[in-house]
Amino acid sequence: MGSGFSKMKKQARMMQQQMEQVREEMKSKEVTGKSGNGLVTIILDGERNIKDLKIKPECVDPEDTEGLEDLIRAAYEEATSQLGDESDLGGMLPF
Repeated sequence: MGSGFSKMKKQARMMQQQMEQVREEMKSKEVTGKSGNGLVTIILDGERNIKDLKIKPECVDPEDTEGLEDLIRAAYEEATSQLGDESDLGGMLPF
């Protein structure tokens, strides 16, 4: 029984190392989201932090700030959808 437990511990360590490697790779990943035919462009890193945000002047209307908010939100959602779910670590989890 001892060798089985040792094998499980070794597999768990390997999985932990693989998960850490995936996390590190995700940090360096960049994705771009656009909305309004490119009126708003957002670039995120793999941790969903905003690296860059571009807003074209023609979409800035002081009378319609909600429209701009919607464009920013849509661009952010498009970018985050490219990152996928954090729980998807390459199928490494056994459950």
